[in-house]
Order: sequence, then C-alpha cells, then structure tokens
Amino acid sequence: MTGKGLTHIDEHGEARMVDVSAKEVTERVAVAGASVWMKPETLRMVIEGTAKKGDVLGTAKLAGIMAAKRTHELIPLCHPLQLSHIDVTLQPVEEASRIDVRATCRLAGRTGVEMEALTAASVACLTLYDMVKAVDRGVVIGDIRLVEKSGGKSGHYTAPEA
Repeated sequence: MTGKGLTHIDEHGEARMVDVSAKEVTERVAVAGASVWMKPETLRMVIEGTAKKGDVLGTAKLAGIMAAKRTHELIPLCHPLQLSHIDVTLQPVEEASRIDVRATCRLAGRTGVEMEALTAASVACLTLYDMVKAVDRGVVIGDIRLVEKSGGKSGHYTAPEA
C-alpha cells in the first residue's frame, strides 16, 4: 500500500485509488435517501401515469439501478464493485407535493457501497426532473444523504432524523 493508510492521496500528494486488498470481506449495505418537490398538479400527473414521456416512476427507478452499477465510471477513484443487490423505491407524498427516493445497495466485499447508493438516489432524482421539466421547471431536488450503512471496519451508521 502506498501512502499512509487508507487515503486517496499518495506519498507524493497525488490522487490515487485506495488499495483495499488487505481489508476483510464483509457484508456491506448502504441506504441513501433524497426528495424531489414539484407542483401538486405535476405530482398528480406522475402518480396517474399521464406524463407525456411515459412511466416517470418506473423510468427513474431503472435509471437509479443502472447508475449504481456504473458509479465507478462517474465518481473518480471509486472501485468497480460487483453489487449483489440494488433497490430503488420512489414514494409519492401528496400532502408535501414530493417524491421520496430511497436507494439500497448491497455486496460482500472489501469496500463500502455508500457511493453507489448515493449515486442511485441522485440519478433517480435527476431522472424525475428530466421526465417532468417540460411542465414544471420549478422542481427542487434535495436532502440527498446517507441514511444508513453497515459492514466494514467503521461498523453501523444511522443518520439522525431529518
């Protein structure tokens, strides 16, 4: 291992991918969340499936899953991972005029899956925006966060309630 410990900086101050080969293989799970706010009439269109671009929720779910699998191509220095499970859920919350997104990624490996879960949630949100932007330019994406993670040396983490 070059540099000192698990760091993205080598002994010359240059960015590098962390060498995780000495780390123990453990079951690792990460859950990320995000929310997308839109006009009530836009949310109704999404729920009813009447958007001109088609199935907004199904497309956003698929985009999130595909993004998780390609995180290493999007985020510099991320390891390519063999994810064993990816789940993306999109839950409309009519009284708040938003859609809550939750992405869960799992594997047995030497490095965590937080970036994969966060990427899945983010891309699902961006896809929601893309699918409705023609009728609602005021869509807001926010609250992208790690909700929970388990496995690895750092153990279990649960985010405080927002």
